[in-house]
Amino acid sequence: MPQITVDFSAPLDDAFDRRGFALALHDQVVEIAAAGIGACKTRFRRTEDPVVGHEAGGHAIVHIAFDLLPGRTDETKARLTETALELLRTHLKPVEGVTVHGSAEVRDLDASYRKF
Repeated sequence: MPQITVDFSAPLDDAFDRRGFALALHDQVVEIAAAGIGACKTRFRRTEDPVVGHEAGGHAIVHIAFDLLPGRTDETKARLTETALELLRTHLKPVEGVTVHGSAEVRDLDASYRKF
């Protein structure tokens, strides 16, 4: 905990400093959500062929999903998602001809969550 998944569109592959983003994000998760730094785990999943509306080209999507143990307030969750999107802006270079659609959300892990 927390489990962080970042889905990003292929056109951003060379423009997205994923390692820098994850390291900065982990520091913020510790500060905002009171997580331990060693517990922060981020994985990136490159996705193909984003479609926005009726347009198959010229768009890229980045979605950041946080899965946290229950107990954070709505304010904490909102601060975490807002901070993640701010960090995304600083770790993503513009790609000519591509509009980026960024989003983030925090979900509570189910009571069945276990780790080793």
